[in-house]
Amino acid sequence: MRIEYLIPFIAYLLGSIPFGYILVKSTEGKDIRSFGSGNIGATNVFRRSRLGGILTLLLDAGKGYLAVILAGWLGGDIAWQAAAAVFAIIGHVFTIWLRFKGGKGVATGCGGYLALSPLALLTTIGLFVLILLLSRYISVASIGATAAFPILAYLYGEPASLLLGAAIGAVFIIVKHQQNIKRLFSGTENRFVLGARS
Repeated sequence: MRIEYLIPFIAYLLGSIPFGYILVKSTEGKDIRSFGSGNIGATNVFRRSRLGGILTLLLDAGKGYLAVILAGWLGGDIAWQAAAAVFAIIGHVFTIWLRFKGGKGVATGCGGYLALSPLALLTTIGLFVLILLLSRYISVASIGATAAFPILAYLYGEPASLLLGAAIGAVFIIVKHQQNIKRLFSGTENRFVLGARS
């Protein structure tokens, strides 16, 4: 068996590590899914703890980044590395450790695509910040930036295999925001507030 065939499995397991859940459980003894949006990602953790939210963001991004780097170390070409980013997102969204119910994959996708196309990803982050400042909705910024990333990667001249991986990852992330989209249309979505417990 070619070692590259292990890349999706390794990336999925890395993506499955539920850092937000682990951090809140280890520091407060509570289940982050019982609070706020019920999500294990950085935004929901941030609502309880600024430091916890920042750590969750960095760790979730880190596992996506590491998945792509490991794919390269295992001899995978750009197509395999793009697949690693996608499977890391899938792992975060459908984590095996929490009965396949995880987060939305934004931070994990950022880490993975940072390793693949840093210029496109940094431009995407700039777009995310702009949308957030204008709308004050994390969900709107996440959806808008996620949808824009494959287009930006194309404009930066990235190969077709990376563009395909970016598009697939974007679909998973946006679909996971379906409840946010419903709340936006109903006017019940929470706006982002910087203040939180430390």
